[in-house]
Amino acid sequence: MAGAMLFGAAAAAHAQELRIGVRAGPEAMDPHYMAIGNQIAAIKNVYEALVSQDEQLRIQPALATAWKLLDDTTWEFKLRPQVKFHDGSELHARDVKFSLERVPRVAGPNGGLVINTRNITEVLVLDSLTVRIRTSIPNPSLPQDLARIMIVPAHIGDDAQVAAFNSGKAAIGTGPFKLLSFKPRTELLLERFDSYWRGPADWKRVQLLEISNDAARLAALASRRVDLINFVPYGDVAKLKKNSDYTVLHGDSIYIFLLYPDFRAQSDLITDKAGKPLASNPLRDKRVREALSLAVDRRTIAATVLEGLAKPANQIIVDKFFGAIEKPAPAQTNLQKARELLAQAGYPDGFALPLHCTSDRLPGDAALCSALGQMLAKVGLDVKVNAVSRTVFIPARARGEYVLSLAGWGSLTGEAGYTLAALAHTNDKSKGFGAFNFTNYSNPGTDAAISVAMRAMDSDRRRLLLSGAMQAVQEDYAIIPLVQLSSVWATRAKTLAFTPRVDDETLAYFIQAVKK
Repeated sequence: MAGAMLFGAAAAAHAQELRIGVRAGPEAMDPHYMAIGNQIAAIKNVYEALVSQDEQLRIQPALATAWKLLDDTTWEFKLRPQVKFHDGSELHARDVKFSLERVPRVAGPNGGLVINTRNITEVLVLDSLTVRIRTSIPNPSLPQDLARIMIVPAHIGDDAQVAAFNSGKAAIGTGPFKLLSFKPRTELLLERFDSYWRGPADWKRVQLLEISNDAARLAALASRRVDLINFVPYGDVAKLKKNSDYTVLHGDSIYIFLLYPDFRAQSDLITDKAGKPLASNPLRDKRVREALSLAVDRRTIAATVLEGLAKPANQIIVDKFFGAIEKPAPAQTNLQKARELLAQAGYPDGFALPLHCTSDRLPGDAALCSALGQMLAKVGLDVKVNAVSRTVFIPARARGEYVLSLAGWGSLTGEAGYTLAALAHTNDKSKGFGAFNFTNYSNPGTDAAISVAMRAMDSDRRRLLLSGAMQAVQEDYAIIPLVQLSSVWATRAKTLAFTPRVDDETLAYFIQAVKK
């Protein structure tokens, strides 16, 4: 990260209230409903998991104080004693069992958190503070997987639905704040939980306001409607840095924009330039997918479209993560070769297809979508650009309605297995693999490498298997990496402090008021 601390403005008159303007708030207050980053970031203010991750995604104790591997498929977790839920009840091992078993039953439109619990076959309560977890295969990354599985009290019952969480009735966690009210796409209002086991937060109340329009979010900061904003529009960063009324901090994010070509045999959405559907899907041809990659000028996207606050991505996760390709070949731009590959594949005149992207999830998503359409046009493709709200994009993509899509992805466990198992393995619900494989990509050799890697307890062997699978996905152009984003926050001048996170999360408990 570019620096350790971020300072900003919360006037002394309202030091007990922290107001945060976020580009995207939670979709629901059910902690097991969805797995997208803005959802997890918001609910972490209310709920906690057995383990947590620090600002660099290193695993730390949370509701569990210790854990150990008893054999290749058995883990034992010791719980922190005397932890209180918001309703006054005390954390018990049965709450952990209930929460882990609840995940596959309540998955929402993006598959929820099933990938994180896919290998769990049994959860045993040994005593009030000891839980034993058995997996179907060896799972060396189980602690990382559990960092996103929030614990709720068992007494909320099996019939607790999203509406009960959104109303606050079932929204009972152990986190630093209690839910006061929630309006989807509008506001999340939280109140300090004075019995929080780490000690009470600096803030009596926290307000998360969803302000998806970038200009409106900046205006809210300027007018002091909010004290802090995330996802500062890249085009405004230089100007804010020059203004002594504001403080800006940015650093590398784990999020990478990826281009997802669909592998279905045929789609009426892909046509010739006269609008006639093609007999087969050209995106199934590796030469066509390579042409898509060669058409993209990543340096221009990073330097111009995204205002120098991104950098070209050469693989689908951050280069230094565990299991990444050690020395990935730099992605190339070659329009002539792209045209030649399209001609070799039987499309000398190109073809027409829609490109779908989010418009309000990550910085620059709509601008990148537009630029990408123009770049693909240079190699003969007619691309209809569709930048839509994430509330439209996420369920539509899960339903298989898109043939070419652009979306951000971050390997939130800090290693390759999470990404490969989620995006690149054949969708196999029985094994919990491919939960986010919405492209219908399937490669038996890659599947086998991922499957073996995910249960390899020897870390060196696991690393080699993962990097090999990553290389195979890369060579297939199954998912095309474009650019890695920066994280950017802004506040007014110098009365807040926090350590920024590579996963872009803005956690109110770890934001402190700076005494004057």
